[in-house]
Amino acid sequence: MQPDLNALAVFVLVAEERNFRAAADRLGVTRSAVSQTIRRLEESLGIALVRRTTRSVSLTEAGEALHAEVAPAVADVRAALERTAVLTGHPRGRLRLAVSSIAERFLSGPFLAEFVEAYPEVGLDITVTDEEFDIVAEGFDAGVRLGEVIEQDMIAAPVGGNERQLAVCAPSYRDRFGVPSHPAELASHACIGWRRTPKAAPYRWEFAEGGAEFSVAVAPRVTTNDLALMIKLATAGAGITFGMEENFRPYIGRGELLPILEDYCPFFAGFYLYYPSRRYVAPKLRVLVDHLRRQRWP
Repeated sequence: MQPDLNALAVFVLVAEERNFRAAADRLGVTRSAVSQTIRRLEESLGIALVRRTTRSVSLTEAGEALHAEVAPAVADVRAALERTAVLTGHPRGRLRLAVSSIAERFLSGPFLAEFVEAYPEVGLDITVTDEEFDIVAEGFDAGVRLGEVIEQDMIAAPVGGNERQLAVCAPSYRDRFGVPSHPAELASHACIGWRRTPKAAPYRWEFAEGGAEFSVAVAPRVTTNDLALMIKLATAGAGITFGMEENFRPYIGRGELLPILEDYCPFFAGFYLYYPSRRYVAPKLRVLVDHLRRQRWP
């Protein structure tokens, strides 16, 4: 027998009120509709659940037993619906994000600190990863990636403006070995490369010349998946490395790194916060999108 869950919920209300009219008022339906629902439930079970008189309603022994079994479950469902209703109007709960390790602006301390201060009932659970996967299947609310790798069916909000990748080295490396005047010359230099995972090939360094894009498969002397290590090695003079300008900017500003081959490093669409296209966006995610759009990035 397929259970009629709606009829069971109506039965629980009748048992609580001991009155068809009061139960009908709570449901916003007619007394007759409640009576018919209970009758259909009794017919499907083949047993009487309530005793009806002109003045009152009481439960039969079977009705008392059924009420004892189903009332806690109905109460749990009500509580769950109430909690969900609260979430539709007030930002709270855990917000799970998968963020690229090179999304410097998004991962900056001030941006995230301002958000958690403004919305203290929203907890951020941030996984910094360069793995490519389905954020929905993995249970994430949103992700931050370069726009070129985001699926077309996602909603995306820009994180800052355009970005570019730069080749950089330390002044000490330049003084000892010089610097290439064209990306093709990188093959004769010590390079510090990046790979997403141990099984992936080292990332090819991408450039453009005369409007045409091209890539260079350098042979890195050191390869790692850790941006911080790449920068440490480069500032120590171990070689030339390549990555997002945002990640190098503080070191360039202090003179620890020098940009090279800039004429071959074009700008492109940068990072985006992306999430599934849904009719209803949870308040905890909606306020993050709003917070992002209010930013005035340097």
